[in-house]
Amino acid sequence: MSSFQSVSRLYRTAVVSAIFLALLTAARAMPERNFETTRARATEVSTMVDLLEHFNFNHEAVDRQQKPELGHDLIHDFMANLDPQRLFYLATDQEVFTERYAPGLYYNLRTLGKLDAPFDIYVMFEKRVDQRVTWIFDELKKDFDFTAHESYPYDRSKGVWPATKAEADDLWRRRLKFELLQEIINKKTPEEAKQTVRKHYERMLKNLADIETDDVTEMFLTCLAGLYDPHSSYLSPESFEDFGIQMRLSLVGIGALLGFEDNECVVKELIPGGPADLGKQLHPNDKIIAVAADNGEPIDVIGMKLRKVVDLIRGHKDTKVKLTVIPAGVTDGSVRKEITIVRDVVKLNSARARAAIYQVPGGNGEAVPMGVITLPSFYGLSDEEENPGSEERTSATKDVAELINRLDAAGIKALVLDLRNNGGGLLSEAIDLTGLFINKGPVVQVKSVTGEIQVDRDEDTQIRYTGPLAVLVSRFSASASEIVAGALQNYGRAIIIGDQSTHGKGSVQTIVEMKNISRLLAHLPDKTGAARLTIQKFYLPNGASTQTKGVIPDIVLPSIDEYMQVGESNLPHALIWDEIPSTTFNGHPLEQKILAPLRAASQSRLEKLEEFAYLKKNIDWFKEKQERKDISLNLEERLRQKGIDDAFKKAMEAEKGTLAKNDFPCTEITIVPPPPKPVKAEKKADDAGAEEDDLLSTDEDPGVVKMDIPLRESLRVLSDTLALSKNPQCWADGNAPLTVQISKNG
Repeated sequence: MSSFQSVSRLYRTAVVSAIFLALLTAARAMPERNFETTRARATEVSTMVDLLEHFNFNHEAVDRQQKPELGHDLIHDFMANLDPQRLFYLATDQEVFTERYAPGLYYNLRTLGKLDAPFDIYVMFEKRVDQRVTWIFDELKKDFDFTAHESYPYDRSKGVWPATKAEADDLWRRRLKFELLQEIINKKTPEEAKQTVRKHYERMLKNLADIETDDVTEMFLTCLAGLYDPHSSYLSPESFEDFGIQMRLSLVGIGALLGFEDNECVVKELIPGGPADLGKQLHPNDKIIAVAADNGEPIDVIGMKLRKVVDLIRGHKDTKVKLTVIPAGVTDGSVRKEITIVRDVVKLNSARARAAIYQVPGGNGEAVPMGVITLPSFYGLSDEEENPGSEERTSATKDVAELINRLDAAGIKALVLDLRNNGGGLLSEAIDLTGLFINKGPVVQVKSVTGEIQVDRDEDTQIRYTGPLAVLVSRFSASASEIVAGALQNYGRAIIIGDQSTHGKGSVQTIVEMKNISRLLAHLPDKTGAARLTIQKFYLPNGASTQTKGVIPDIVLPSIDEYMQVGESNLPHALIWDEIPSTTFNGHPLEQKILAPLRAASQSRLEKLEEFAYLKKNIDWFKEKQERKDISLNLEERLRQKGIDDAFKKAMEAEKGTLAKNDFPCTEITIVPPPPKPVKAEKKADDAGAEEDDLLSTDEDPGVVKMDIPLRESLRVLSDTLALSKNPQCWADGNAPLTVQISKNG
């Protein structure tokens, strides 16, 4: 996706989720709150409802629902965002609010702009926090028994609120033991653990006091927009201001897009070319729990406003920031790692396409040169216009064309286009880049909210690469990446290899500033916010949407991604997959006479090669950990399990090192010189399980990587394709498999 889409997605994620962690509490009674709706904000509320009803792509589906039913869903979602782990509210609270507000909620929002319901729901949240606080701090004065055999449900986000106070008390008792054990396992005494937990709650109290009227309004209206689709949201005046700053890229930081998920600060994306991306220590879905500037003390950011977290991470160029992180996918909250990142501006040159030539063993024992082009994003001229410090004007298509020329000159026999972890970018670049591999023709269809369909075509008849082509994808391949992979699959021009599906983001958003569409708001002195609306949907040339389902590879490889909450289908209220009529294009998917033998050969390797056995062991281990619904509160049991996990990781690292010796020899090709190696934090003895998320990592260095199992298999598939090309019966339309003839006009 483009920098515009990426940054706006940051704010959608931030406001959809609540501002506090489920552990939020206080050491004293909360002051009385008095939230009031100004004339400007009431007008924005009504305007937001009107925009959603008329201009959101999904408005017809939502309009078919009964308004009281929408009110019920909105109340539930707002409460769930405030209290995602179902710890503070009681089930009776939801019943009371639903009965009181649901029948007339939608009417009051649309016609009156009234926010009485969210304000009352929020005030009750603070009241429940206040009631719980005294209990928590009294409990922390007691001794805890870590020898008892009991457990705590690790994730209650899909559960229900406790029915009674007694039920809530038992849940909290185990929650506190869970928190204390996390600290004890990280080598703190029980008393030190209690002090850490107490300080954490004291910090959370300060964060709670920072919540203002516009914050509650933003959360609530984003919940309303979320009933239409997960990418629509409301930006408060302050958030919209921050959004403009980010769009101008005038601040120095680490190059990561942050959001809140279940009230925790989560890394949503790494901006290609940014310090975090180049450092290869921070990953999407990592949770940031503390931030320390330079040599300062770490500041607990759990429950802190997203804007404050971002401000802590931002700083002057060439200064250091230390992050304490819980790695993505871990089920044991005691797993922590500390990383150091040097702040810098995003260097687009560092994020440009790169290539390598691999010497792949052929059937006769001779090495066959094959090219790999890795494309981090679909960047273009508009990106660089927002980055005046960039050294030259370029685009993804121009860079890939240049790399193809160099690879061809080196005599490659086949090519892999690696789009894993490519979150998208400029649609125009996706269209032009597809045109490097096909004759002119449709690449994507775009359907508007009014039902109009526009066909975007590649008009260039020149084909830059005509040889066998594979596209390597993952669940992190999104938006423009899915358009390229899907179009090349439609044309039968490439074989798609990777996870069971790509990300599945097939929608387009736009930002609408409130004062630009309301005459009243335009004349009021108040600052106004904006609406982020989903207005279009992508479809491939054959009419299939890329939404939710993504692109289904021709050859599916085992992947840890299948057991992580990654992809559009995991988002609430995601737009559905559907089809529109196919447009006319000169191509068709690969025939079974080509696919069947390639799939069979790949499956045979999956069953025989040691690297796939290694991959299966890691996936099974991760899957087993993910399937655990409860975590033990017995210290001895937790330490025993940690020992087992540590031994497993050590064995897997050793096996990975052995298998890496079988990597195909390769030579790198870059558009610009590679950047210097980034600063990495020294590994500490108490970084418990810090390498857990790195077991299956294949991106150890910005350049050529080691033991990249999916890439190795893609090269083998192309080797099989070259063998098939010797059999004329496997040819299609007069061409060898996965090849195309040069246009007579090219």
